[in-house]
Amino acid sequence: MVREAGDLTLRYFQSDTLETAAKADGTPVTIADREAEQLIRRRLGERLSGDGIVGEEFGDERAGAARVWWVDPIDGTQAFVRGVPLYGTMLGLEVDGEPVMGVVCLPALAEIYFAAKGEGSWWLPRLPRFDDDPTFPRRARRARVSGVKTLGDARFNTTTALGWHAAGRGAAYDRLLAATATDRTWGDCYGHMLVATGRADIMIDPVMQDWDCAALAPIIAEAGGRFTDLDGKMTIHGKSAVSTNSILHDEVLRLLRG
Repeated sequence: MVREAGDLTLRYFQSDTLETAAKADGTPVTIADREAEQLIRRRLGERLSGDGIVGEEFGDERAGAARVWWVDPIDGTQAFVRGVPLYGTMLGLEVDGEPVMGVVCLPALAEIYFAAKGEGSWWLPRLPRFDDDPTFPRRARRARVSGVKTLGDARFNTTTALGWHAAGRGAAYDRLLAATATDRTWGDCYGHMLVATGRADIMIDPVMQDWDCAALAPIIAEAGGRFTDLDGKMTIHGKSAVSTNSILHDEVLRLLRG
């Protein structure tokens, strides 16, 4: 489902005629966001009609069900509309309040990440064409976080500095910049996947929505990392996200608290 929806977004990616509208909260939305979410909703309805679905663009269906699917058709729409390939299509499953499965597809980079509780976290960095190889997950490599032990050696990622100041966390951002070796704004879901695969050590988004977090939490956890909100709570409902290689997590939280 996620592969198919991701391929759909590529029909519009880097198009000269792509139109962008502003939602009520001021964030952008495109026809690609809407069509990709509709596709996933149709596929879920065909296979799992009793499950709940909550998506960024079309709200919730049976949100009180024991099994709830969280849909983010384009995470990183700001990147998508500018033709930057660091955006993802995401699907997460929550069962009885626990995030247990996640899939993140980066269509423009031809990468996919997936995990389920107790089944490990996996990464396929070079996707075949959608119809070429139905057994492609067998060729995925294990996703593992880094072994970096000190903040002084760590790479810190975030999506945008503006979000920190909007959340009143500008001082915490400055503390993390000063404490870490390097920082980058390889943001949105891509930054969290860099943590899951050991290419970054810390990724923090001070402002998030539940559908942003649902797919990320299982992938980070199964890769050996930790995923919490800014207050250290293990949840996808904390409206923020901290992904680390686990070793650094407590020290990162300490700096966030000041």
